Amino acid sequence: MLANLREQSPAWLQAWYVEATLLAQVVLILLAALLLRALMHRLISRLSRRYDLPIQITVSARRIAAFLIGFGALLMVLERLGVSGSVLWTAFTGFAAVAAIAFFAAWSVLTNLFCALLLLITRPFRLQDHIELLEGGDRPGLRGQVVDMNLIYVTLRETHPQGGESLLRIPNSLFFQRSTRRWKGEPEALPAPAGSGDRGSPLPSPAAGGGGSAVGFP
Repeated sequence: MLANLREQSPAWLQAWYVEATLLAQVVLILLAALLLRALMHRLISRLSRRYDLPIQITVSARRIAAFLIGFGALLMVLERLGVSGSVLWTAFTGFAAVAAIAFFAAWSVLTNLFCALLLLITRPFRLQDHIELLEGGDRPGLRGQVVDMNLIYVTLRETHPQGGESLLRIPNSLFFQRSTRRWKGEPEALPAPAGSGDRGSPLPSPAAGGGGSAVGFP
C-alpha cells in the first residue's frame, strides 16, 4: 500500500518520500508521548485528591512519569533515526551504572525518601499536630508543631518560654530511630533552660504536664 502511494505521489514528493516518512514517524512519537504525559498527570492529580497526598509527593510523581515517558520517546526517536539497538543498550546500561553509583553515594538522601513514604502510609502524625521526639526513654527531646512535611525533612515550629518562635527541621529517618509523642491539643510552652530561673526549684518535665494528653508512638 505504501509503495502504491509512493508511486502515485508527485515526482517532487517522491524525492523526499523517505525523509517525509521519517519526519512523520518522529512527530507521531512526540505527539503520543505528550498525550501519554498529559494522561499520567491527570491520573496522578486524581489520586492525589482522592488520597489527600502531600504536594511534594504529587510533584515528584509527575516529574518521574514525565522523565520515563520522555526517555522512552527519545529512545524510539533515536531508533527511527538509525541508531542501532546495541548502541542504545550500551548507553542505557552505562546510564544505569552511573545512576546506581549515585544512589549509593546519596544513601542518606534515599533513606529519608523511603522514610517519607512510610510516614505518608503509616500517618503517625499530621500537619498542625504537636509532637515530641524523645531522646531516650521518657527524657524530653525535640518538640514543636508540625508545619511542613517533605521528602527529606519534617519541619517543627518551636515556641520558646522567653518569647519568639523558631523552625526546626528533622530528617525523616530520625522518626524511625526514636520514639515519638503526639499531643492531643496544644501542650504547655517548653520550660526555661537551667540557669534562667530559680536554681533551687526543679524544672518541670514536658511529659509531666501540658495543655493536652500525650499519645506515644514507638
